[in-house]
Amino acid sequence: MDIIIRESYDEMSVYAAAVIANFVKSKPNCVLGLATGSTPIGTYKELIRMHKEEGLDFSQVKTFNLDEYLGIGIDLSTPYEKDQSYARFMYEELFKHINIKEENIHIPDGKTKEPEKFCKWYEDEIKKAGGIDLQLLGIGGDGHWAFNEPGSSLGSRTRVQALTKQTLDDNYESFYKKAGIKREDMPHFAITMGIGTILEARNILMIANGKKKAGVVAKCLEGPVTSQITASAIQLHSGGITVVLDKDAASELKNLDHYIHVEKMKRSMGMLI
Repeated sequence: MDIIIRESYDEMSVYAAAVIANFVKSKPNCVLGLATGSTPIGTYKELIRMHKEEGLDFSQVKTFNLDEYLGIGIDLSTPYEKDQSYARFMYEELFKHINIKEENIHIPDGKTKEPEKFCKWYEDEIKKAGGIDLQLLGIGGDGHWAFNEPGSSLGSRTRVQALTKQTLDDNYESFYKKAGIKREDMPHFAITMGIGTILEARNILMIANGKKKAGVVAKCLEGPVTSQITASAIQLHSGGITVVLDKDAASELKNLDHYIHVEKMKRSMGMLI
């Protein structure tokens, strides 16, 4: 596991984007797992810049998003700030700015009338694509990945998940309140990749920033593996793992000095970008 610590959110985002870009360059038809939320916005902005200014080519890339609210879907006729679907987020923050093919984009269908059937189909589509080469992840305030709330099985697959009060509160303050949507009108369920699904990705890239995430990042990386902190399952992954943090998110790591030392040594040996 490579733990990379940068001074700021912007520096963290640039490094994370470079990791993704390297995968795209080395395997033009790679399969990327993508995340939503405020944390990856900077990473997506840097990927857009690399596409427009450096010719980073997404024409053969396939993507699978982690999750979507159940009951809502993208509506391009609605102003972006009012459309809270994750499909709209991805369209506005990344897809419409790069040369990815529409048929290569996969996002859970929040409007499906048969959620269980859809979840099985989504799992099958990931397998048909050859599996995910690199999965981008954030981490929730309670330590969750995607919508795998505390208590989710670490072997779970794509499914419908009820959202916890903390997740609802966090999302309301970050998104729905600004959009003028009442808290009671928020979706209370979501379709999400499971932890077992995520762990099958060949490589994982997790990003986090800010003091608010410091405690849960420390529990994820240095605490016990537990279903109460579903992101702690990162310790079970057997492939390549890169964790990129800003200094605030890294501030409660007990082994911080060691991680900084290892990064310097690996960089001096040409083992890191």
